[in-house]
Amino acid sequence: MSNDSQVSVKGEVAIMPSPSGSASSQEPPLSPSTASKPPELPDELVQAGWSKCWSRRENRPYYFNRFTNQSLWEVPALGQHDVISLSLSLCLSLCLSLSLSLCLSLCLSLCLSLSLSLSVCLSVCLSVCLQSDPLGLNAPSADGGDSNGQRKRRMSEEQGAGPNSIKRVKAEPTTPISPSTPGAKPWNSAPEDKPAQAATPTTPSPAPASAPAPAVYRPAVIYWDLDAQTNAVIREHPPTNHLPPHPEIELQRAQLVTKLRQHYHELCHQREGIDPPRESFNRWLLERKVIDKGHDPLLPSDCEPVISPSMFREIMNDIPIRLSRIKYKEEARKLLFKYAEAAKKMIDSRNASPESRKLVKWNAEDTMSWLRRDHSASKEDYMDRLEHLRLQCGPHLTAVAKDSVEGICSKIYQLSAEYSRRLRQTHLSLLQDPPTGTHTHTHTHKLESPPGPPHRYTHTHTHTHLSLLQDPPTEASASPQQSRLVYCYPVRLALPSPPLPRVELHFENDVACLRFRGEMVKVNRGHFSKLELLYRYSCIDDPRFEKFLSRVWCLLKRYQVMFGSGANEGTGLQGALPVPVFEALIRQFGVSFECFASPLNCYFKQFGSAFPDTDGFFGSRGPFLSFCPVSGSFEANPPFCEELMDTMVTHFQALLEKSSEPLSFIVFVPEWRDPVTPALTRMEASRFLRHQLNIPAFEHEYRSGSQHICKREEMYYRAVHGTAVLFLQNDAGFAKWAPTAERLAELMVAYRPSTARPSPSPAPITPGDKDSAPKAADRTQGEVLSPGGHDDNNNSNTTNDSGNNNNNNNSSSAGSTSSSSSSSTSPQEKMANV
Repeated sequence: MSNDSQVSVKGEVAIMPSPSGSASSQEPPLSPSTASKPPELPDELVQAGWSKCWSRRENRPYYFNRFTNQSLWEVPALGQHDVISLSLSLCLSLCLSLSLSLCLSLCLSLCLSLSLSLSVCLSVCLSVCLQSDPLGLNAPSADGGDSNGQRKRRMSEEQGAGPNSIKRVKAEPTTPISPSTPGAKPWNSAPEDKPAQAATPTTPSPAPASAPAPAVYRPAVIYWDLDAQTNAVIREHPPTNHLPPHPEIELQRAQLVTKLRQHYHELCHQREGIDPPRESFNRWLLERKVIDKGHDPLLPSDCEPVISPSMFREIMNDIPIRLSRIKYKEEARKLLFKYAEAAKKMIDSRNASPESRKLVKWNAEDTMSWLRRDHSASKEDYMDRLEHLRLQCGPHLTAVAKDSVEGICSKIYQLSAEYSRRLRQTHLSLLQDPPTGTHTHTHTHKLESPPGPPHRYTHTHTHTHLSLLQDPPTEASASPQQSRLVYCYPVRLALPSPPLPRVELHFENDVACLRFRGEMVKVNRGHFSKLELLYRYSCIDDPRFEKFLSRVWCLLKRYQVMFGSGANEGTGLQGALPVPVFEALIRQFGVSFECFASPLNCYFKQFGSAFPDTDGFFGSRGPFLSFCPVSGSFEANPPFCEELMDTMVTHFQALLEKSSEPLSFIVFVPEWRDPVTPALTRMEASRFLRHQLNIPAFEHEYRSGSQHICKREEMYYRAVHGTAVLFLQNDAGFAKWAPTAERLAELMVAYRPSTARPSPSPAPITPGDKDSAPKAADRTQGEVLSPGGHDDNNNSNTTNDSGNNNNNNNSSSAGSTSSSSSSSTSPQEKMANV
């Protein structure tokens, strides 16, 4: 019998080994089969799950059944408490030749026939079945298997598994599934829609096989529904030419990006005397990747224009000082004085025209003179004076700082292009000449094409694969078979993955820690099991999970590097909708696809994400701006970057114009009105707009972008800005998923913050973030209130307290929820109403 650690019984009995055992008092109890002396219980009781333990409180032994969680002070009587021993023996003998799902079905049937409770049946079956086949490897596979379904032992198992092969699973997926590979189905091969299923708690996961084994891990709640089938239809396409991810390359990329961030920080200090705007580097990466044509998945290297409008705008908004959100009169007075002093100092130290220097100095000196004279001014007086000073001095300060700020943007881009070129050369060298101890693919390698009738892309050597990257096939040479309509399928790489180095895995409480060359990344156990399940659904080249840990490490490292490693950094850029909203979207509007997500925060198993090379193994369909669906219902909650949202609207308009099949996009964007964003203006004026909901600030929530590592009480946070929900649909999509009053009412109910879960209050602003609130013109600042101090990212006018949350006041004045319909109201009238 395996050695299992026990939990405290009824909250009062501390468990420790019997004094007769050889283990120390701090170790888990030892079962009779593993004690140093002969067993003290009959074999029948041991087989039924009974073991002898010691109670420190009562100072006497007791008996615990690990199958039924029953505790007795007296020795269990033979035949009285072993009613499940027969079913266990039979189930264990049969499970050795069955898959996990069949094992569970058989064991449950046997236990229920004995009139046991459902909880006891589940405990018994999971304890037995998951130990017999935790990964479902006994299921029939394409590379070999007996006629009765038992997997044959391979020569590699005789000699030892690969460096990353998983002998046991620390956390089982949410539902037992077979390891069969999903592929793209022809459009007419299966029904399009599947009844929506609400998210339910996950099934317990197996414990490690080594002794002592911890208790079965049972996540309390999950935030995804991977059973929802897609209705997104695309045209078949060949595999992409991205280089396969490798931990060595990902580690170098992380080091270079960290170095680039440091350069950005130093340039801002040396040239402008300011700290870099909060998360401006992250938004620069997002904005550059919208137009980048380079090869690196993260570092921009081929962009036009070279000067980033996002980075230029954010730095300019912090010149001469960064303005903070003002709450008290004294703070307003100090901020006004600091701005006047910094403006005067800056205009004196720069090469400005005499007129500009004279105007700025006069306004600054007049302001400081007013501050010395008037000590009875109110907070509003100080804020009005500050706004006037900014209007008078701002254009002249911008003119003298323009060349310097453009130099910062240009220098960062040039360094990024150089790092990208260096990384690609190293990556190609690694693929051509793998490290010592690994083998190359010298034989003919066949890549499976995911769609329908299998046709294969044949390559002969690694050098042949790399030649595809130099001369990619043109559209004219594409196979006619690639134009057929199929349900969307994960990104496939044309280049086979090389052997990957070993990545170490261990668990610290409920956190999975993956280490490679001293670099550790973390993810909670619930999301780790989610990644394992996504990998089962989507990966086709690693049925034995030998590369799973390496690919998870690359995935986690990529997102950590992109959004920074600071406290709560990047959480606003990765925020997701609450689970009840997704459930309402599925039921009412047939939504089955997320346009902007990641394997870490996705709700469906089909989604678009930024990195096809790392995310494709976990279900990503690639960047949505290059994803061209013909039909389907989609949810779009993009990162709050102006350039990205504007490009998204252009892509949506083109797709809706082109398709005559049902196509629907439900878009969630911040309701920024001062000034209004181009993306919001264009969607409100679009002929495809069927309806619009405006949800007031602080009356709805987002899921944290760091949900894969944050605490459960920090999972949700209130939005400090209004959210506009826009329904963009063509005629067929409107006929199928029309935003009727009943459907909208259910969506609004789902969007209401739950009173059951704790509502985290805004964290106090730390001294380092005191002056980190952006100005009103900075529309790229993330406007979500996260628990770590992101309340300073509000886009409201920080220099006028009466103008704070203009969009919130407008929304609330019209009612708790305002809606408009394009069929009865023109865009001009809608803007006037707002």
